[in-house]
Amino acid sequence: MSIPLPDDISPLDELLPDEPLLMMGAGPVPIPERVAAANSIVINHLGDTMAGVIEQVKTMSRYVFQTASHHILGVAGPGSAAMEMAVVNLVSPGDRVVSVCNGFFSTRLAEMATRTGGDVLRLEVPERESASPDAIAQALLEHRPQALTIVQGETSNTVFNRYLPEIARLAREHDCLVIVDAVCTLSTMPLEMDDWGVDAVITGGQKGLSSIPGVSLVAFSDRGWEKIIKRKDQLRHWCLDAKLADQFWYRKSYHYTAPVSGILAMHEALRLICKETLPHRFERHLRCSVALQAGIEAMGLSLYVPPEARLNSVVGINIPPGIDATELLRYMSNRYRVEISGSFGPPIIRIGQMGEQSRAHNLFRTVHALGSGMKALGAGINLPSGVAALESSLEHFEFGDD
Repeated sequence: MSIPLPDDISPLDELLPDEPLLMMGAGPVPIPERVAAANSIVINHLGDTMAGVIEQVKTMSRYVFQTASHHILGVAGPGSAAMEMAVVNLVSPGDRVVSVCNGFFSTRLAEMATRTGGDVLRLEVPERESASPDAIAQALLEHRPQALTIVQGETSNTVFNRYLPEIARLAREHDCLVIVDAVCTLSTMPLEMDDWGVDAVITGGQKGLSSIPGVSLVAFSDRGWEKIIKRKDQLRHWCLDAKLADQFWYRKSYHYTAPVSGILAMHEALRLICKETLPHRFERHLRCSVALQAGIEAMGLSLYVPPEARLNSVVGINIPPGIDATELLRYMSNRYRVEISGSFGPPIIRIGQMGEQSRAHNLFRTVHALGSGMKALGAGINLPSGVAALESSLEHFEFGDD
């Protein structure tokens, strides 16, 4: 043999930090113990036990997606694979598509629609703004699309498309299918698939659901599924063919070897959401994110997106002059074992507020690490004021309709 046996491979525990990192970035997020334990189990992917697990995953997903749909499918892949499954099954070659682009991931949807052969109109939204229903109404009227793609929350730049219900209604009036990326928002804020008239909702396990990366979900409406089953062309994708996936998820038949451990983890993550209930979960996320934002601003930092378009699931913070973001993130990780995220372009850093991140004890640790890191690198930060504002906001929060 010409390839020598490697002699420098370390055990995993020697590669990982001595103290676990607190993951407070834009994902993956910390996972509960029961989810982690479920992810260590392997069972027969075609046996009766797995069939029972799948049934419960679909039932719980209907609650989390707020849909009566019987077309909820799991995807052995990241949230982007679920995005692609929705796009390639709902966009036929030659279909006209309006893609609402106000960040990295919404633009990814547009690229997927282009690659599948769609005639894509990219509707560019001004930086740090929500998509305008008026602009979308005009695009629908002029382009006459068969599908519209949009994100509910743009993780890359922390913009919230708060007018999604109105946009979905407008699309339905034009007989246009609506594909929504809810990777960072599902279970962290309201999304009512049926009431809003959304035809495909995409999510990954590793963000709002607090499950593991690599197992995702996509829900299709009856209207969307009708488009899928009526297609005459053969889909060029095999793993992402929704009709083939339906064989496993609804007919107990073989598609490919399912990621059984990941599905068990997803089951436990969904069960914990159902146990908490969506209203309480929404309140917890909003309370924690608002408090975090108050603490950040009280320290003397500013937030990237104005309140009317600000995403609560991922908080974007402007980097003060003279501060190197990479150096700051490295300092926080090495000194305080807290990890937050850089950006995909804007001069910001990002702190996640999804799932298990949204706990008061995580907020205090993160604000302390951020403020101390900023001070160590020379920024004029008032850390005690930030901690005081965080504590005050947590104590006096009132849940409203925002």
